[in-house]
Amino acid sequence: MPADFTAPSFASGPPVVALSNVGKIFANGVVALDRLNLDVWPGEFVSLLGPSGCGKSTALRLIAGLSEPSSGKIDWMHPEFAQASGPNRIGFVFQEPTLMPWATVAANVRLPLKLKGLDAMAPARVEAALARVGLGAFADSYPRELSGGMKMRTSIARALVTEPKLLLMDEPFAALDEITRFRLNNDLLQLWRSLGKTVVFVTHSVFESVYLSQRIVVMTPRPGRVFTEIAVDAPYPRDERFRTSADYAAHCRQVSEALTRAMAEGESG
Repeated sequence: MPADFTAPSFASGPPVVALSNVGKIFANGVVALDRLNLDVWPGEFVSLLGPSGCGKSTALRLIAGLSEPSSGKIDWMHPEFAQASGPNRIGFVFQEPTLMPWATVAANVRLPLKLKGLDAMAPARVEAALARVGLGAFADSYPRELSGGMKMRTSIARALVTEPKLLLMDEPFAALDEITRFRLNNDLLQLWRSLGKTVVFVTHSVFESVYLSQRIVVMTPRPGRVFTEIAVDAPYPRDERFRTSADYAAHCRQVSEALTRAMAEGESG
C-alpha cells in the first residue's frame, strides 16, 4: 500500500484480512496481480476501483479462497474472522445472480445452508434473509418471474443467509439500469449499516465507489496493484442530497483524477 497510508479512523485492532505482496499468474501466463498489498478493516465498506482486467475480481476470489495466490500471502488477522470458517466467514455476490432457474427464490437462497448440512435452520434463516432484501413476498416465485434488480436481491440474500462476517461483492450492479442501480446502492448501504458487516466491493464506476465507500482502493491496469487509497469522509446515511452535493462532486473528481494517473502509470510501465 502507499507509503503514506495510515489505518482509517474507524479501524480498531488488527485488520480482518491482510494481503501482502500478493501476485497471481494464470496457467496461460497472464500476470493478473503483482505485489498487491491490501488491508481490510473490521466493519468498513471498501471499494476496489480500476479498469476492466486490472485484477479486481481476481483479488476478491483470492480473499474468498476460490483461487490461490502465486506469490505473497493472505493472512486472516482479526480473531473474530480467523476463527470463522467456510460460509460463516465469507458471503460472495457475483457479477451475475447465477440463480437456479428451476428452483424458487427461497430454494435458491437456501442452497448454501443445504450444502453445509444446515437444513434444520434453513426456514428461519431464509425468511430473515429475504426480508432483509425486501423479497419476503416472493419466496415462492421463480427467477424467470423476477426483474434484474430482484434477481440480484435474491443473490444478496443467498450470500447473507449463512450470516457471514465478510461480504465480498464483484460488480453486482454493473448490468442494471441506472435507476435500479441507485436504488440497490441505497439498499446495500442500509443493509451494511444495520447488519454491521465488513464489505469489499469491486466496481469500475467512480460514482458508485464514492457514493458507497468509506475507502476507495485505486488499482493500476494489469498487472494489478494498489496505486493509491482515498478516504471518503462524508457521513452516513447517504442519500440523493449527497449524490447531488458539491462534496460528492469533489470526491468524484479526486477519485477520477487518481484513476487517470493510475492508468497513465500503467501505460508508461
